[in-house]
Amino acid sequence: MGWRNAFDNSKPLFVAVYATVIVGILFSSLYVISAIYSGKAATFSATSFQNNVGSSSLEQAPNVSQPGIVQGVSTPKFESQNVSMRPIWEAPPRTKKMPRLKTFRLTKELVQQRVKDNVVIVTFGNYAFMDFILTWVKHLTDLGISNLLVGAMDTKLLEALYWKGVPVFDMGSHMSTIDVGWGSPTFHKMGREKVILIDSILPYGFELLMCDTDMVWLKNPLPFLARYPEADVLTSSDQVVPTVADDRLDIWQQVGAAYNIGIFHWRPTDPAKKLAKEWKDMLLADDKIWDQNGFNDLVRKQLGPSVDGESELVYAYDGSLKLGILPASIFCSGHTYFVQAMYQQLRLEPYAVHTTFQYAGTDGKRHRLREGMVFYDPPEYYDAPGGFLTFKPSIPKILLLEGQHTVESHFALVNYQIKQIRTALAIASVLNRTLVMPPLWCRLDRLWFPHPGVLEGSLTRQPFLCPLDHVFEVNVMLKELPVEEFGPQINIREYSFFDNPLMPKQVKDSWLEVQLCREGIRDCLASNNTSPSGVLRFPKRSSEETLKTVFSLFKDVKVIQFSSMQDAFLGFADKIREERFRNRVKRYVGIWCCVAEHTPGHIYYDMYWDEKPGWKPIPPQNPQDDHPPP
Repeated sequence: MGWRNAFDNSKPLFVAVYATVIVGILFSSLYVISAIYSGKAATFSATSFQNNVGSSSLEQAPNVSQPGIVQGVSTPKFESQNVSMRPIWEAPPRTKKMPRLKTFRLTKELVQQRVKDNVVIVTFGNYAFMDFILTWVKHLTDLGISNLLVGAMDTKLLEALYWKGVPVFDMGSHMSTIDVGWGSPTFHKMGREKVILIDSILPYGFELLMCDTDMVWLKNPLPFLARYPEADVLTSSDQVVPTVADDRLDIWQQVGAAYNIGIFHWRPTDPAKKLAKEWKDMLLADDKIWDQNGFNDLVRKQLGPSVDGESELVYAYDGSLKLGILPASIFCSGHTYFVQAMYQQLRLEPYAVHTTFQYAGTDGKRHRLREGMVFYDPPEYYDAPGGFLTFKPSIPKILLLEGQHTVESHFALVNYQIKQIRTALAIASVLNRTLVMPPLWCRLDRLWFPHPGVLEGSLTRQPFLCPLDHVFEVNVMLKELPVEEFGPQINIREYSFFDNPLMPKQVKDSWLEVQLCREGIRDCLASNNTSPSGVLRFPKRSSEETLKTVFSLFKDVKVIQFSSMQDAFLGFADKIREERFRNRVKRYVGIWCCVAEHTPGHIYYDMYWDEKPGWKPIPPQNPQDDHPPP
């Protein structure tokens, strides 16, 4: 059967697709998360993390090295050097004045207050990343880790973190408090601040685990890092093909991707300090150099030979620096975690996830972490005014599982889902409810360059549960657009929303099932009469007025779940409202990238593909066509 016929066949074989493959981390207990946002004092216990990706393989023994002795190196015993460390989240009393700014100046004495076992874990950012920083801190404290510090690039963030009991220091950057955007001059300034920070802390004599704010810790990394006491620098990478199948360092000869400086560990050795200083001098001398590129250029000036046959380290930089590359399977990028779920397939426990390999900017990063249930939102996020709308998506088996994985079959699968989501967005707009997005299935990966569908050597499965930002412009969906041109805002939530342990009981217990039926058959009436089991039968192709009339009677129900979105809505009665809705949602979809045989190689998704006879997934044929569909 052809792909086109699958859309028109009135009785295809359907397979219900639910969010049973949830790539994320479930917690063993619920937290008093409101303490983070209220600033109230609270003590959080260490919490073990366990991944829950629906695979029985995870119930087997994890594929890790023995803990006592690794590669002939004994794991050292940790002994605290600072017994007077102030508990994190213990907010100062509001009767107390904020200390003077110079109190927060970076000094050895300030860092010493947070050091444990000679290690300090540091991130930094501006106020725009406040929620990322709180999430970063919360994951570490839930793991029982308190030797951390946050660098504040503006005084607004410094004050906010101080009053929440988060250890903070002033970076003296005087940056803007808004999101600066990847690749902008201010973004590059942030990179230089990182290098200056490393160069400043290493002379204090402490080990430094430096992190970007758009990553989270899922497992205590300190014992892993301690397995390599000879390493001067341990860095993460953008490697997408596994070089090892266990929890050893990646094999340096097989890592062709860039070293990623979003997660790296520095020891205060002479070679490391020399590298940090030269790196800093390089960036300050030329503001066009991206900090990560500069790091890679320096470290790769000399690469090899191996330090020895056992340690997995390599001589790098000037021939004296001992470098190790953290395994990409468990110190995960946005690709190895969200797309490949590499750790799951290798039966490993991930230490961290860094939101690289993603789209839609900061909003896309936040949504990725929310999909993985590893982002901390305030309680009101889980109980939105107006309630929620969700639905059970269904996909014909032929689209999901049969045939070759081609551009045509990928777009056939995704377009089928886009049409259902379009209807759901319309009903959510009519009912003024927040739409919980369904899980999204893809056959082909999305990247920035031509590829054969999935990267050769990667563990990407086909089809796979793809992040929302692979298809949708998450930043546009979340942006407040002018109502007079685009109609009312339609709020969304991630597909894993109802599986999140932070979901409150009052929302879970307030649920209405809506079973679509064909008008005219028995008990298929537009009424508020529910069955004894609490199911509401509701006619397909109902009008806007019918939807409003019936569901206004259920305005106090937190969650309304439709059995399907196929033929669920007849359309807007008001043509102006219809036009504004169309203006809005056609901007919601992005591109797939990229085919190899054509330039440009990207192909635009089209929210209204089904209204265009003969629509085909082809790249723009000339520069004039290279724009989103009208």
